[in-house]
Formats: sequence, structure tokens, C-alpha cells
Amino acid sequence: MGRLQKILIPFLGLVLAFWFYSARDNFKPEMLKGKRVIVTGASTGIGEQMAYHLARMGAHILITARTEAKLQKVVERCLELGAASARYISGTMEDMAFAEHVVKEAETLLGGLDMLILNHVGTSYFGYFNGDVEHVRKLLEINFLSYVAMTVSALPMLKQSEGSIVVVSSMAGKVGFPFTVPYSATKFALDGFFSSLRQEFSIQSINVSITLCILGFIDTENAVRAAAHLLLVAPSPRAECALEILKGAALRRRELYYRYGATRLPLLLRDWAGELLDYLVRSRYRLDGLKRSPPEPPHRPPGTARPAH
Repeated sequence: MGRLQKILIPFLGLVLAFWFYSARDNFKPEMLKGKRVIVTGASTGIGEQMAYHLARMGAHILITARTEAKLQKVVERCLELGAASARYISGTMEDMAFAEHVVKEAETLLGGLDMLILNHVGTSYFGYFNGDVEHVRKLLEINFLSYVAMTVSALPMLKQSEGSIVVVSSMAGKVGFPFTVPYSATKFALDGFFSSLRQEFSIQSINVSITLCILGFIDTENAVRAAAHLLLVAPSPRAECALEILKGAALRRRELYYRYGATRLPLLLRDWAGELLDYLVRSRYRLDGLKRSPPEPPHRPPGTARPAH
């Protein structure tokens, strides 16, 4: 009977989840027309594609990343696609003051804020954990603390507009994945912080939605370059992923899974068959492509950061 329960309960959860998401899939592009939106990490990848989708929908867009030349090209393309307005601010999210500055500029340039999309991520490695505690600390600053800083700065405007916070996370923030230890730690932190904050918003009747986006392997340049030769699964298209994120945000969903079959379904096993899930996760990798011994931590001056994208 116990084994039957382990099979039936996840299956029932799958059926209910499918019904729930199908019933709410009534997104219309007009929902985002004229909305004032910040998109971080928007010079490449998913963030760039979100900017283009928002432009087609007629939103006011403020994008940010490190590389000014890339941001200029994205803004030009957004204006060609029909954005109500498109601007950029270049800088690094290693600096909490810059993270807060972006939000203040949104107030000045856009007159308020309807949606904060937190998508940037610091550069890490794909391989066995090398014991570099300094790297973990720096990655937490970029991938987690800057998200918190921007949220705190944006909350007064988002409360006024009854807007939305969109947090781009990963399956690696729900399940322990090998070879991404520092990255996974930052994504678990995002889940804990924003899920708890959502609870407090509900208790206080604060009408600001928080959508946590749980993504699988996406065909961004960085992800493909780092992991494609070691993963047995094909990446999903970033343009489609970006659109699904925006749909989930507009519908004010609690969580968004993309692609659903590769992310939500495995999580149904987490509490009922954890060892099986661990095995399925490990089976996604070509282990012969990795060195058995982790590399030594790199020697670099204290406080030196890796770049954020």
C-alpha cells in the first residue's frame, strides 16, 4: 500500500497541476502594454529575449547589464519592435549601490514601476566544487543579495502600482544538482527569501505578486558553452522561455516551470522518492567528461569579483 501511495500521490498532483495551469492560461499581450518594466541581465540570453517580447507588447523598458555596447543594440532593437520607450543603464550587480541606483533611475525615467524582472547572474564554473569559499560569497552577492537590494528599493513603487516581482531561478534551486554547488546555493537562497516574502505580503494584504521561475536547461550562450557537452538533454529555446516567463508574470502566478515536463514533474518525486530523483538527476550527465579531482581554488586578490551578466 505504501508503494502504491508513492505512485498515486505524485500522479494525482500532476493531474491537478495540469488542470490548474491550463485553467489559468488566458494571457493576452495587452496585459503588458504600457507597463513600466525593469529587466536585469538583459544584454544576452533570456533577459534580452524578454526585452524584445516586452517591446512587441508596447511596454516601457529599462534594461541593465554590464556591457554597454550590447545594451545599446538591445535598446535599438526594442524601439524597432515597438516599445513605448526603451532605455538602459550599464553597471555591475556586485555593487549594491548600483542595484539600488537602477531602481531610482526607473522612478526618474519611467515615473514609477509595474514589474521588476530579476534575471542577472554571476559567472561560475561547471564542475566539482573546488572549495573556493570566496567565490561562493561573491556569487551570493550577485545572484542573491543584489536581488534583495533591488526588491527593497522597488517595493514602494510596486506597492503603489500593485505590481509584480519576477525572480528567474532554476531547477538547481529546488533540487541538489551536481557540478553547480555555488550556483545552486544562490538559487536555493532566492527560493527561501522570496517564498517567505510572498507569505508576508499575503498576511499584510500587500498586493504585489512574486513569480518564481523554475527553469531547466536553456540554450543561452553561457549555459550551452558550460554544460552542453556534459548533459544528455537538449536545451530549450530561450525565446520561448522568455515568453513563458512574461505570461506567468502577467497572470501573477506563484511559480512558473519551464519546460513543465522537465522541471515540475521531477519535483513530484522529491518528497516521495528522493533517492530515485537523485539518480535521475545524476543520469542526465556524461560523467566521463569530468575530471574526478576538483581543481584548486584560483588565487586572486581578496575582493576581486568574477563578472556578472
